[in-house]
Amino acid sequence: MKKVTVVGAGHVGATCTDVLAQKNFLDEIVLIDIKEGLAEGKALDIWESAPIKYFDTRVVGYTHDYSKTEGSDVVVITSGVPRKPGMSRDDLISTNANIVMEVTKNVMAASPDAIIIIISNPLDVMTYAAHTASGKPASQVFGQAGVLDTARYRAFIANELNVSPMDIQALLLGGHGDTMVPLPRYTTVSGIPVTELIDKEKLDAIVARTRKGGGEIVNLLGTSAWYAPGAAAAQMVESVVLNQNHIFPCCVRLNGQWGEKDVYLGSPVKLGKNGVEEIIEIELNDDEMALLKASSQHVRDVMKVFDDMNLL
Repeated sequence: MKKVTVVGAGHVGATCTDVLAQKNFLDEIVLIDIKEGLAEGKALDIWESAPIKYFDTRVVGYTHDYSKTEGSDVVVITSGVPRKPGMSRDDLISTNANIVMEVTKNVMAASPDAIIIIISNPLDVMTYAAHTASGKPASQVFGQAGVLDTARYRAFIANELNVSPMDIQALLLGGHGDTMVPLPRYTTVSGIPVTELIDKEKLDAIVARTRKGGGEIVNLLGTSAWYAPGAAAAQMVESVVLNQNHIFPCCVRLNGQWGEKDVYLGSPVKLGKNGVEEIIEIELNDDEMALLKASSQHVRDVMKVFDDMNLL
């Protein structure tokens, strides 16, 4: 039986659940939330769409009953307070750290073998908190980060070139936020380097927009995005549960790659049945390495804020 739990029935969690249900490769999805009736109502609404959308995945919701998550293969944690205009992801640390750690301990008690995927912000340090609270190998606790960020990057490039976003392959490194490191050298359109199709000025503007992509949505909606983040999380789950070994940029604990150790940064990884099957260390030029080092230092600074809170 293939089973996935999604913790947090807000916009991102519900979207992830809906996308996963329609992919139709799972037997059951459990949606959990602390708010009475929220997970039950959204799960029921999604399940009632099954006859229309033609899927068999059973979708059920519960209020804070982690016993129902027992036997989950993957747990997606979206819990936490979303950003509001004027807030950075880092502003959320004091609120969301306790939530993510409590949720992690609860899901581990019910499904100790589950692989954990973190969506909560600030993403990099929440992945650190969840990994620490879980006691699991680092390869089995990782965050979304680059799957969403590269999707935004590819969408912007598709707009600029008026091509299908499905033809675009892209990569980025570093923290999830303003210090992320998009890599135009590793970006192609049907195998053609994007640097041959878009001039440097326009490409730099796309990179800058990608870095601020989450904030752009917050300013428009008054809250964090959910369609793209939910779909990105579902794509990661699919690669793990079906052992597809897709290469995605994810937030992982580095262990010497690019000279960085014990820091949680976006990196290309192979995602399979064991979680992070491999971290892929690509070659960086001096400018790219400098950006990665700056991003790493920012994440380390936020990790220190978490450590100083003495929550462990």
